[in-house]
Amino acid sequence: MPIHDGWLEGARRVPSPHQDVRPDGEVSLLVLHSISLPPGRFGGDAIERLFTNRLDPAGHPFFAAIAGLEVSAHLLIRRDGECVQFVPFQARAWHAGRSCWRDGGIERQALNDFAVGIELEGDEVSPYTQAQYRALAAATRALQASYPALTPERITSHAHVAPLRKSDPGPAFDWAYFRQQLVAADIYA
Repeated sequence: MPIHDGWLEGARRVPSPHQDVRPDGEVSLLVLHSISLPPGRFGGDAIERLFTNRLDPAGHPFFAAIAGLEVSAHLLIRRDGECVQFVPFQARAWHAGRSCWRDGGIERQALNDFAVGIELEGDEVSPYTQAQYRALAAATRALQASYPALTPERITSHAHVAPLRKSDPGPAFDWAYFRQQLVAADIYA
């Protein structure tokens, strides 16, 4: 699953207007998120509509509060393992919000400037699927091949970079299993 011109091969492309140029072109952090729209429900096109500025505020009571948000992620991994890409990796997606990262003893903010954001379709309590872990491991290995600064220590959660605001991907995400899948993806690459 290589990356060509910032796009993951095999991912369905749904370009988002919520992106811009990375100020320094740096890609050195991977932030994992979770999302379900409406909350706790999987499937449907609401996530894609949110990231492309087409979410109908009347479609669900929850949507009225978020319909105007200008947010995106680079990649969404659906429950069945399908990858949907909204922003090329060399561009800045709008996913991390107010957050910070401790980088070699220096606190860095404006994480969107140098981070890739991957959303897992899910909530913080439902187990993620095997297909999602496999797709995430394959996408992560492709990113690491294209951006060598994305070492295992530079893969984190939204909860870690914005602990007072966010808790995703939550306790349902099995970090040990993901790391096993990542090693297996490396062995079979």
